[in-house]
Amino acid sequence: MRLLLDTHVLLWALTDDPRLTTSARELLLDPHNDVFFSAATVWEIAIKRALRRADIPVSAEQAIYLFREAGYEELEISAAHAARVETLPHLHVDPFDRLLVAQALTEPMRLITSDRIVASYSPGILLLS
Repeated sequence: MRLLLDTHVLLWALTDDPRLTTSARELLLDPHNDVFFSAATVWEIAIKRALRRADIPVSAEQAIYLFREAGYEELEISAAHAARVETLPHLHVDPFDRLLVAQALTEPMRLITSDRIVASYSPGILLLS
C-alpha cells in the first residue's frame, strides 16, 4: 500500500508520540507499504516553525533528514496535484491539508490523518482514532 502521511502524523511518528495509534505504527513499519511525505508538509513545517509554533519540534531541514532516515519517500508537488485542489469540495480551509488530499487522490495513495474533516473527503483516507 502507498501511504501519504499528514503533517501531524509524521511529527508524531518522529517523536514517538502516544497519539500515533498502534494500527498506524503497524502500517508505517510494514515492509510491504511505501510511506511518503509531501513537499507540502515540509513547507507547512517551515512556515509554522518560523512562527515559533510550539507544536513543531523540528526545523524543515531536520524534518527532511529525519523523514528520509525513517525510510519515507518524498512526494513532490506537481501541477496535477495543484489543479486537483480546485475540484475538492470546500470542507476544509487549510491549504496544506487540501493539497495533501489532492495528492492522495491524484496518485492514488492512502492519506493517514487524525483530522476528521480531512478524512471526510474520501473513504480511502485513513482516520486515526
